[in-house]
Amino acid sequence: MRISGFHLGVLRIPLRTPFKTALRTVDCIEDAVIRLDTDDGLSGYGEAPPTVAITGDSLENILQALRQRIGPALLGRDVAELDGNCRLVQDALPGIRSAKAAAEIALYDLHAQSLGLPLYQALGGGTPRLETDLTISVNDTATMIADCEAAIARGFRALKIKVGKQPDTDVARLLAIHAAVAGRAALRIDANQGWDAAQTVAVLRALDTAGAGFELIEQPVPAADLDGLCAIKAAGLRTPLLADESAFDLEQARALLDRDAADLINIKLMKAGGLSQALAIAELCASRGKTCMMGCMLEGGISAAAAAHLAIARTDVIGKIDLDGPSLGAFDPIDGNTRFEDAVITVDDRPGLGITAVSHITWLS
Repeated sequence: MRISGFHLGVLRIPLRTPFKTALRTVDCIEDAVIRLDTDDGLSGYGEAPPTVAITGDSLENILQALRQRIGPALLGRDVAELDGNCRLVQDALPGIRSAKAAAEIALYDLHAQSLGLPLYQALGGGTPRLETDLTISVNDTATMIADCEAAIARGFRALKIKVGKQPDTDVARLLAIHAAVAGRAALRIDANQGWDAAQTVAVLRALDTAGAGFELIEQPVPAADLDGLCAIKAAGLRTPLLADESAFDLEQARALLDRDAADLINIKLMKAGGLSQALAIAELCASRGKTCMMGCMLEGGISAAAAAHLAIARTDVIGKIDLDGPSLGAFDPIDGNTRFEDAVITVDDRPGLGITAVSHITWLS
C-alpha cells in the first residue's frame, strides 16, 4: 500500500469562550489539516495548530511546509515503512515541528489502518478511556471562579488555572479559587512563562503558608531558564514542577532530566514534532522514573485524538492528561473513533483514528 496523494485544508472551530493566557488571547481554533491518500483507497488524517507565541509556527508556514516539502516527499512511499517515513518527515526541513507532527499523525493513522487496529492498539494497547482536565483562562477572579464552577458541573475533576501576568495579584486569585473549589477538583497552575524564579518561589511559598494545596505548577519561567527551574525545584516547596516549553524535544528533555530541573515533563505532539518523537520522550522519561503529562496546544479533535491514543498506550509513564482542546470548542467536527465528552475521552475499535468525516474544513488542494 503506497501513498498516492495528499490534500491540505484549514479547520475552523469557534471556542465556547475566549482562550486567554499570559501569552495570548484566541477565540477560534484554526488548524492546518493534511489528508494522505493511498492507492488502496485509505485516507490518513493529521492536524496542526498555529501557535506562533510558543512554537513559532504560523498557519501559513505549516501549510507551506506540508505543500512544498513534506507532502511531495511522501508520495509513493510504502505505508508499512513507518519508521523510514517518519525519518523522512523529520529530515524534510529544519524546524516547523507542527507541520511534521501533522504529517506523522497521518502516517500513524494509515499504518494502524493497514493493520486493522485502532492506533492505541498499534502502539501497544491499553484501556481506551482517559479523563482530561479543563483549562480556566485568565480573567478577573469572579469570572474564573464561575468558569471553575461551570467546569465542575460538566464533570471535570481537574482544572488547569491560567495565571502569570501579575504574581502578587495571582496569589490572591489562586487562593480565592482554591477556597471556592478545593476538594471538588484537583487544581493545576499554569503560569505560561510569566514569572521569574524568585517570583515563582514567592508565589508558591505564599500558597504553602496559606495551606492551599495545588497538584502542580507548569512552566512558570521562560523556556530557556533551566537555572530558574533548578532554583525553584531546589527551594523545597510542596507543589511539583512541570516543565513544558523547556522540554520541546528529546534533547531538551534529556538536558532537563540530566539537571533534575523538573518533577514532570509535559509531552505535546506539536512541540516534539510528531508521534515518533513524543514516544521517544516518553521512553526516556520512563527510563529515568519520571512521570509525564500528555498535553496539547489549542487544537482540534484529529491531533488531540492522536495524543489520546499515545497516552492510552503509555499509561506506564503518562499519568496526567491535558487534552481539552476539543472540549474548549463549541462543537467537535470530527467523526472518528475518539470521543471527547467533556472530561471523558473514549476510543472505539475503528482502525487508525477511525475518521470517516470532517466538517467545517476548507480544502485548499
